[in-house]
Amino acid sequence: MTAPANEDARPFGTADDADTVRKELLRFLESRTRTSWLPETDLFADGGQSSLFAMELVVHLEKSFGISIRGTDLRLDNFRTVTVMTAMVRRLQLAAGGQDG
Repeated sequence: MTAPANEDARPFGTADDADTVRKELLRFLESRTRTSWLPETDLFADGGQSSLFAMELVVHLEKSFGISIRGTDLRLDNFRTVTVMTAMVRRLQLAAGGQDG
């Protein structure tokens, strides 16, 4: 029998599903801000986060999920909610690696 904790041991950059990405983003946000977040909460309107925090998110997403965020993907709107970030991460993973969703 395998323990459910095995999922946490997977590297995030390999064939992550949206749920795994969402959970990791929420974990990061909660540890960084010491606040619980809902996936649809606007991090910048409701939480008063700064553009500097948006850059921290970019670095975290790139390192954790093995993606490169460039060009039009660097718009603040792509970092407003966990749901939007999750969709962007999955899109960039699929484009970079041709992985199945």
